[in-house]
Amino acid sequence: MNFPSKLIEDAVNEISRLPGIGKKTALRLVLHLLKEDTSSSMQLAEAIVKLRTEIKYCAKCHNISDAEICQICTSPRRQQQLICVVEDTRDVLAIENTAQYQGLYHVLGGVISPVRGIGPSELKIEQLIERIKTAETPVEEIILALSPTMEGDTTAFFVTKKLKEFNIKVSTIARGIPIGGELEYTDEITLGRSILTRTHYQTD
Repeated sequence: MNFPSKLIEDAVNEISRLPGIGKKTALRLVLHLLKEDTSSSMQLAEAIVKLRTEIKYCAKCHNISDAEICQICTSPRRQQQLICVVEDTRDVLAIENTAQYQGLYHVLGGVISPVRGIGPSELKIEQLIERIKTAETPVEEIILALSPTMEGDTTAFFVTKKLKEFNIKVSTIARGIPIGGELEYTDEITLGRSILTRTHYQTD
């Protein structure tokens, strides 16, 4: 692809690095920005800079947050005794969009994957254990809402083993979600029903 300007080429190359955006789409976006008022481009640039420099991760659940403790963890309307364990923020968003869950979350930051060199120590599993130990409101149930993949199942099994020392119910979302599918791509109705019809997690 030939560009009339090195500046346009650089912008296209950077934008096309984003997932799902090819060079042609990136070029359309760049040309659109050039047609917009300068203020619009500056607002976009400022928002991206703030995103990278000011975003935080909740000290309790490790979800993306604007403050030290996120809005979900501080909400008096959430069920403090219920924690849903997920892989990342995208899964929190997917579950929240179902409007079927009113408990708290714990974001692991990934799943166990030996192929990719990700072991239990790279995840927020120990932080979950410590959170349960120090919780002001005793945790009564842990919901494992991990994608039904081999890595997700391995992670769920490991977490359940770590929870054996506690007298806590461990459940998993119902398998209305296709095996091998990703949680974030599941439609809201199916995901909502899977949360509501969760089942006891068996390790034996």
